[in-house]
Amino acid sequence: MIQIKTFYFNDLRECSYVLWDETKECVIIDPGCYSDSEKERLKKFIETNELKPVKLINTHGHFDHIMGNAFVSNTWKLDTYIHPLDKPHLARAQQYTEMFGYTIEQPSTDTTDIADGGTITFGSSTLKVIHTPGHTRGGVCLYSEPDKLVITGDSLFAGSIGRTDLPGGDYEELMDSLLRKLVVIGDDYTVYPGHGPSTTIGHELATNPFLRYE
Repeated sequence: MIQIKTFYFNDLRECSYVLWDETKECVIIDPGCYSDSEKERLKKFIETNELKPVKLINTHGHFDHIMGNAFVSNTWKLDTYIHPLDKPHLARAQQYTEMFGYTIEQPSTDTTDIADGGTITFGSSTLKVIHTPGHTRGGVCLYSEPDKLVITGDSLFAGSIGRTDLPGGDYEELMDSLLRKLVVIGDDYTVYPGHGPSTTIGHELATNPFLRYE
């Protein structure tokens, strides 16, 4: 059974996640830790709970979700998993982040590709990949069928959806991703988004003004 810990990191209050199971192997998703204290908080949680990080996963490449990539990959010697269409975001990370007044260590661009329909394993657990372009070209969601949870990055939020006015964004494409590929996995899935509180797919279908079938 997968357990999950949510961290709210950096000035944008980005949600970073640690997922682990009974084997103590864990994956770190979207490490947005920026300050030394945030990095130490993540490290202390992993060490205190005797977890063994095995993979770093990015749901997409926007700067607030990859601020801690270099720290995580260097600290635990991890490979980075990301959709290839968002790999250019990693290559431009330092330059792009400086435009917003931040200075980060350049994240590795030596990455492992993930793709729609693929899987990512850790311990005795499996996460399935849904390519959900629209917020970015290479955005993905990650879900576990046995645990009924889905990590949605910035594709779907409680009461809202990801912005589509940045380079690579496309509103129609995002709506197609959400309605045709994401929400169909099941109403009973708990949604862990890239910002804000968790929710469920069923609740979002009932209340989210963007999730309206034509």
